Amino acid sequence: MKRIKAIRLGCLLLPVLAPLSLFSQEKEPENLTHDRHTHTHNSRHERVPAMEDRFFTNREGAPLELTNEEPMFTFAVFGDRTGGPDSGVNILADAVRDVNLLEPDLVMTVGDLIQGYNTSEKWMPQMKEYKGIMNNLLCPWFPVAGNHDIYWRGDNRPTGEHEPAYETHFGPLWYAFEHKDCFFIVLYSDEANPENDERNFHKPESQKMSPEQFEWLKDVLGKAKDSEHVFLFLHHPRWIGNNYGDDWKKVHDELVKAGNVSAVFAGHVHYMRSDPKDGIDYITLATTGGHQPGAFPSAGYLHHYHVVTVRENQVAITAYPVGEALDVRDITPELLEKLQAVSGASVAIEPALTLKENNSLDQKITVSMTNPVDRDLELTLLPSCSDSRWSFTPDHLHITARAGEKVSADFQVTRLEGALDEAFASPILTLQTEYLTESSRYPLPVREIPLPYTFATPPPSKGSFALDFNGSDQYIEVPSAKIPLDEAFTLEAWFKARSFGSRVGLATKTQGSEYGLFVNDGRPHFSVHLGGSYASVSSPQPMLKTNQWHHMAGVYDGKELRLYVDGVLVDTNKRSGKRKTNDLPLLIGADVTGNGGATSHFNGLIDTVRLSKVARYQSEQVEIESKLTSDDETSLLLNMDVLFGSQTYDQSHNGVHAILHGSPRQQAREQQ
Repeated sequence: MKRIKAIRLGCLLLPVLAPLSLFSQEKEPENLTHDRHTHTHNSRHERVPAMEDRFFTNREGAPLELTNEEPMFTFAVFGDRTGGPDSGVNILADAVRDVNLLEPDLVMTVGDLIQGYNTSEKWMPQMKEYKGIMNNLLCPWFPVAGNHDIYWRGDNRPTGEHEPAYETHFGPLWYAFEHKDCFFIVLYSDEANPENDERNFHKPESQKMSPEQFEWLKDVLGKAKDSEHVFLFLHHPRWIGNNYGDDWKKVHDELVKAGNVSAVFAGHVHYMRSDPKDGIDYITLATTGGHQPGAFPSAGYLHHYHVVTVRENQVAITAYPVGEALDVRDITPELLEKLQAVSGASVAIEPALTLKENNSLDQKITVSMTNPVDRDLELTLLPSCSDSRWSFTPDHLHITARAGEKVSADFQVTRLEGALDEAFASPILTLQTEYLTESSRYPLPVREIPLPYTFATPPPSKGSFALDFNGSDQYIEVPSAKIPLDEAFTLEAWFKARSFGSRVGLATKTQGSEYGLFVNDGRPHFSVHLGGSYASVSSPQPMLKTNQWHHMAGVYDGKELRLYVDGVLVDTNKRSGKRKTNDLPLLIGADVTGNGGATSHFNGLIDTVRLSKVARYQSEQVEIESKLTSDDETSLLLNMDVLFGSQTYDQSHNGVHAILHGSPRQQAREQQ
């Protein structure tokens, strides 16, 4: 088999010769509909047939191909560390931690290692701090001098400013080394103006390469003439021009003449950019702990490091945000169990808010939570509401919950008087949680917890109504955290369907857990997750009629499931066990998805949904009210008669006012 050789065209590597069988592509998967992630890639890696000397099996199967055994290695590049707060060294330390998980051959930098701009008295501690962090790398690392590292500020400016100290403690201002048939060349971009000894990256006359460094560079490029790749590193991206002048052209011409320079890396500007030219990748890094405005994080305004993968004929360069690397050995069953415990920890909000007759409010609430694990949690609490008549003081709080500690926070909640119009919305508390270990921070899914509220005077009803669902995108969401249930419970609803699908959610909370009422192909169905699996009751044949009102009730008394349709017992199932719960909302008019969304929508009218913390029906035939009522055992009662904003009023004492999605229409209900 012939080797794949490559030529460079712009920033692309194109194969000159490659076995076509190795590059055959199957048809695009029909379910792949988006056009994202179509990054510019290098050529496909050379493959070789799976021959007996490298591939072993005693089974028959489709032929496989192996990667070739060409030399390959990786190195990382860190951006600027300076210009921001002193605490930026923590980001640098995080980058060191990340890269130690990757274990590249070496780490390069692009200058501005320390804050500098000072005298020796302050320069020395900063140098020791930087080196102390970088020396935690498992691999060697190589410095590049930047203006922060060299410029002197203060009295008694010495010749060369901090250059002598830099070379004493960091290394030569310019140097080169060879690694695995590649050359790494470090340049110095802060040589002084030869006329007046001024160092100033704002002036082109101070941004020129000295004859001494230029001749050295040409000599090193000659030494590297047989290398597979040459990589250059300096602080200022001089190829950009402007304040950097036009002195780089002579350098660029030498790099092109060499023919094997693959990439040049710089920093200084604190944002990423790529300026390929004549087959050379000119790459500017952002920051690794330095000042970072973060204007467009996804477009290179971020703390990051580059990982460069070097192959014989091509180079891959990828940016990784600092802190995103995961230690797979840290993901133990014990960790996952603790994260699950934290995500399920109850949050108490007391007392419930009470809107006055004019719907105004000025009341204090206390939010409390107990840390259920043996590690610290960092909590951020943000009350908010899309209805601008609500306000909150303070607007957010940060709290550290020590292991096993109960923490609480107070908020003053106010609302201006005003009608329950279309702009009305319920307030929520957004809870952001991070679980802290010795080496990592694990953000948990953000929780949005409705702030409980009720009315001093219930909103008036204008008649008897049902809600009309279109079967595609309309449903009601009842926040999970506000639905108290005991072991025994009853879930029931009145409905009139226009059509039935093979799986239709009527009132569900099922997602590998919990309970739900379904109407599948006209067959009523009730499920509860007990003792590790679902227990169900249903009719063996379709019995529900379209365009006709039906009442369906699912009952669980702790020992048995029962299903009622129009007051008649349809099916029973003797079953007990611990009910598996979840934090997902209860959906009416659809089935819930794993992320709290909706699927399997209902097409028709739904009225008077009630959830009770008691087994209400026991005999084979019972009488059902046309409009269900609330009592002390009622956890939720939605009669669909009162809408305000995008919500429907809960007539239970819990005040679980549900959220409408897709604007289902309120329709006067005829008597059934």
